[in-house]
Amino acid sequence: MAEMSSAPPVRRIRKDAQHNRAHILDVARQAFVNEGVDVSMDAIAKEAGVGPGTLYRNFPRKEDLLAALLTVHHQALDQRRAAIEAEENHAGRALEMWIDALGDWMRAYDGLPEPLRAACRINSPLTQTCRAVIVTTEIILKSAQEEGHAREGISGRDIFLGALAIAWANGSTAADDRTSNTLLDVLKNGWGIAENTSPAPISSL
Repeated sequence: MAEMSSAPPVRRIRKDAQHNRAHILDVARQAFVNEGVDVSMDAIAKEAGVGPGTLYRNFPRKEDLLAALLTVHHQALDQRRAAIEAEENHAGRALEMWIDALGDWMRAYDGLPEPLRAACRINSPLTQTCRAVIVTTEIILKSAQEEGHAREGISGRDIFLGALAIAWANGSTAADDRTSNTLLDVLKNGWGIAENTSPAPISSL
């Protein structure tokens, strides 16, 4: 008599593995929200109720965890891009709105700007995500340049890194309520071209 297929146990193991992965991601998401990206992998494993081996088998590095979690945030960022393109016809204002969206994405978790910065200079699980965002930024910037709202000679990578620097600064202890808007103005002075305005009338003496 032929042996019965072992397929059902295999499927059950696969489902268990998927459940473990989803559970770890849920716990890690909450840990990053509560404590920032500096929370240790061991603390995440303990909170998830799994052994370190299970955690590292699914996510060898913390950057792997972040990359998996940022998939959802990246989808939300892409939805904002689509909304900006649908609602804003002025390419310069669209770029401003995109930079604001970048800032929100980069501040999804406290301390996130640092691993994003590292991913721009060394290969990491976050590198591909950063490259995709830079490509989108380049497209939006190019439209602003073609319409005369942004300077030539700057790149989407420049804008990305500028927004990343602002996101990092906003997380520092020296930041206050004015920091974000002030630095965004500084960044705009770097990429923007002043709109033509009529000279102010000269008052009679």
